[in-house]
Amino acid sequence: MDDGHIFQTVDGQVLRIGIARPEKRNSLTPPMMRGLADAFDRLQAEPELRVGVLYGEGGNFTSGLDLMKFVPIMSGAETAPVYEGFDPLQLKARLTKPLIAAVSGFVFTVGIELMLACDIVVAAEDCVFGQLETSRGIMVSGGGTVRWVQQVGWGNAMRHLLTAEKFYAAEALRIGLVQEVVETGSELERAAAIAKAVARNAPLAVQATKASALRYLADGERAAFDALAAAQAELARSADAIEGAAAMMQRRDPEFKGQ
Repeated sequence: MDDGHIFQTVDGQVLRIGIARPEKRNSLTPPMMRGLADAFDRLQAEPELRVGVLYGEGGNFTSGLDLMKFVPIMSGAETAPVYEGFDPLQLKARLTKPLIAAVSGFVFTVGIELMLACDIVVAAEDCVFGQLETSRGIMVSGGGTVRWVQQVGWGNAMRHLLTAEKFYAAEALRIGLVQEVVETGSELERAAAIAKAVARNAPLAVQATKASALRYLADGERAAFDALAAAQAELARSADAIEGAAAMMQRRDPEFKGQ
């Protein structure tokens, strides 16, 4: 248990992914990163799972990497990969399915970068955030230098990336780093409710919507616009689109199958 654990719990069509090393404020170890990769692999691969919720057990999201366990890897002395499968920081590829974060307590360093790789973030009122790397003699290298700028703009990003100062939930909401702030202890319930709202919708349409937004980030406006017609035509031929139209005409809730 000293190396921590990653819990996977299926709640209908939602996969809950829990970070658990509470005695160390959920600081992440290499085995925990492998556990996150396994959970993301599962979310990506299993058709019945439509949305993921990432959270921390025991009152904290994560206080960051357990640096002493990562020094051999970060220095290049150890060359074996930390994990195989889906990169938890989603630097090489993004999950095609939505991922929602429920954060509480300490959200430091790689915790913010894990959060930034999610699509929606619900934060508890007690959150303390900190992108602390420059105060420790290293740089933000898990996607934060890009995703901070994408999420909150240049000035807000530089303010927090360069100072390494801690900040709180109200500031995170003000700059758009998180989407909701809720009473401490209710963040997982609220994130799960949002996940279930997403999961009720047509999964192919949800994934196509996320893919279009990601195409804009990667390739720009023109590429995203140029791909819209083909994506919409493919969706229009799906069984779910037929079901959606029928449900609207019959004034009932649709039953989407992801087909």
